[in-house]
Amino acid sequence: MLKLHFAPNSRAGRILWLLEELQLEYELNEMKFHPSDLKSDQHRERHPLGRVPVLEDGDVSIYESGAIVEYILSRHAPGKLKPEISSNLFPSYLQWFHYCEGMVMPPINIIVVQTILLPKERQNAEALGQAERLLSKTLAPIEKQLNNKEYIIGDFSAVDIMLGHACFMANRLGRVEESMNNLRNYIKNIESRSAFKKAINT
Repeated sequence: MLKLHFAPNSRAGRILWLLEELQLEYELNEMKFHPSDLKSDQHRERHPLGRVPVLEDGDVSIYESGAIVEYILSRHAPGKLKPEISSNLFPSYLQWFHYCEGMVMPPINIIVVQTILLPKERQNAEALGQAERLLSKTLAPIEKQLNNKEYIIGDFSAVDIMLGHACFMANRLGRVEESMNNLRNYIKNIESRSAFKKAINT
């Protein structure tokens, strides 16, 4: 059985959401989002940096959320939530799948550090402002892509697990502009999914 090492309010939510969407059986090791759990010797054996998610599948242990999504789809859900290689949607799928970690998450990470993780006296207003401006720029192409679409490439796919979760996080941080109507509707679509509710509320 698949085993997911998970902490709330982290990228691990993507994997739990995917498992729920696919209705796969899994075991959940829920940890605190705190060094006492994540930086423990036991967890560092799973992930050298003490982070989540980590997925175990028999003798396989794999981390990095995008890699885990691809692994699960390839080995446990072939043909699901991903267009065929021959499909005209496949290049778009690849682009937006990787746009998540390549473009959207870096400024989100800085915003989280500067507003939540660091104490007030160590926060840097200039770094925060730069990250906020960059995030706005990276969300703009998503807003355009969502014209006349409920989900990123049309139908719900694993792109929405990756990029949709990032957009949800940006919105929760209050960084999705009021004028981005497509993006706001998209986030509502995601939040209405029963698998998402179960995963993110865990």
